[in-house]
Parts: sequence; structure tokens; C-alpha cells
Amino acid sequence: MEKETGNSTVLKEEEKVGMVQIADDVVAMIASLAATEVEGVSCLAGNITNEMISRVGVKKLSKSVRVTVEERKVKVDLALTMEYGYGIPATCHQVQGKVKAAVENMTGLNCSDVNIRIAGVKVR
Repeated sequence: MEKETGNSTVLKEEEKVGMVQIADDVVAMIASLAATEVEGVSCLAGNITNEMISRVGVKKLSKSVRVTVEERKVKVDLALTMEYGYGIPATCHQVQGKVKAAVENMTGLNCSDVNIRIAGVKVR
């Protein structure tokens, strides 16, 4: 039985064992970490890098990542800053694949959309 409660989704509910519930913020963090691991992605919009994600907290991520979960389908909207010199279409395609795989593998939910907005380009 899957149902949404507030800003989280119940993945599994059994009378004998209990339930597994995942917060939308956790899905956002998974998506953020996966996106920033792709070569060519400098950071999330707002200058949030991979190593900062766990430290800054989820409230700072809300400007760069939006996650919507409806009926076991996840929609992810990301705002990224690219590194200068990388092809935007190819890098975004890699980000979409990596985010989709990470969300699906870690949560068991179907990631239907990974939408990317390029918020800037970082020149070294």
C-alpha cells in the first residue's frame, strides 16, 4: 500500500513489521548528490557543491531542487551551474540519467521527469 502523507511517501506498510516512509526532502538530496557527481556540473544554483549538500541542509536545496511525488512517480526540477567548456546537451543528458537511476534505485519509486534549468556557467 503506497500513500502520501504530508511531504513524504509511504513505500511499504505491513501490519506485523511497520511502515517505510520517505520524505520528499530525502529524494531531493538524492537527486542533488547524483547531479553534482556528473563531470561538467559545477554546482547547484546558489553555489551549492556536492560536499556542501549534507552540511547546508535541505532548506537551502529548495532553491535549486524541487521534487514532486504523486502516485509513486517522482518529478525532479534542478537548477544547475555548468563548468565552461562542457557541452550542455550531453552533460544534461548524463545528469538526467544519473538522477533517474539514483532516485529509482534508492527509493523504489519511478522517476518520470528530470527537468534541468541551466542557471549559469562557471569560468575557471
